[in-house]
Amino acid sequence: MLKPAVSGARRAWIREQPEGGMMTRMQSTAAVLIIGGGLLGAAFCWHGGSDAGEKQPEAIASKIVGWDAARAHQADWGQMRFYFTGETSGSKNVLAAAAVVEPGKSVHKAHRHAEEEFLAIIEGEGTWSLDGKESPARRGDVLYAAPWVYHGLTNTGDRPLIFLVVRWHGKGVPLPPRPDNRPDEQ
Repeated sequence: MLKPAVSGARRAWIREQPEGGMMTRMQSTAAVLIIGGGLLGAAFCWHGGSDAGEKQPEAIASKIVGWDAARAHQADWGQMRFYFTGETSGSKNVLAAAAVVEPGKSVHKAHRHAEEEFLAIIEGEGTWSLDGKESPARRGDVLYAAPWVYHGLTNTGDRPLIFLVVRWHGKGVPLPPRPDNRPDEQ
């Protein structure tokens, strides 16, 4: 089980293992930077302004969400933990989550959508699918999927694969038009 451990002002992710292994400081820092960078990048996409009289949804509040507090979704492929969903001051359709994917499984087939997305592997190994091409996926890898580019991840290892996902669309930026009539999931 992946759990956050707090020591003073430092936060590290520990994967409970018989040998007591721990994610390195660099790996935990990279994970925080990926999620934070994705959300900050989304905020800087904001062009400001809104239509007069248009009611704006409430933005996600600044806070720290722990593993146990994140909303959990159990599925036949494993578990997704939702840390943040909704809007920030500069982005909409935000998703910041972690997935634990069982061996031989994937969250879904390769898919595409209008939002930008980062995926970062924290533990395990698998196979990336990006724009119709497959390649090995290993701990520490980060994938960026531009709008409407097919992407996916399958756990081909013998232990759970854990990845972080940050997806968003900038406010004030028009959604990229659907490029063709192909299905959104392959």
